[in-house]
Amino acid sequence: MPGEPVNAAPYRLIDDVEFGENVVVYAFTNLYGCRVGDGTRIGPFVEIQRGAVVGARCKIQSHSFICTGVEIGDEVFVGHGTMFINDRFPRATNASGALTTEADWSLEGTIVERGAALGSGAVIMGGVRIGSGALIGAGAVVTRDVAPGETVAGVPARVIRRP
Repeated sequence: MPGEPVNAAPYRLIDDVEFGENVVVYAFTNLYGCRVGDGTRIGPFVEIQRGAVVGARCKIQSHSFICTGVEIGDEVFVGHGTMFINDRFPRATNASGALTTEADWSLEGTIVERGAALGSGAVIMGGVRIGSGALIGAGAVVTRDVAPGETVAGVPARVIRRP
């Protein structure tokens, strides 16, 4: 696998990333400890954290946040400002009042299957699976699994179209 994107863009933090062929990463991105598949394009102001996986031929639009525990399949569209959450009950401090550490929370992984599309501003809670070809409306808050081919929208997201 290539060790860096095919384009030269300033102001990028790229550390310990596995890149496929022909990956494009724009400026002002933070990518560390993740894997990005062939032909994927990552827009500016995107962060992809350690352990996250992005498939081949995906488009990750600007200002999106993909955290640890997220697996995105091939040919997925992630709209501007999409946020993934991997902790259902986040806290700044633990019961004793000390700042929380990794020992104080449970990682809830998320899977986005092939060909799904996530509208701009969507929030994807941890522990959900978004099926292949599903469409998530702009601004939706996804709190439970979305079946393949379904369209969901709203807060919380509700099915508005079935395949």
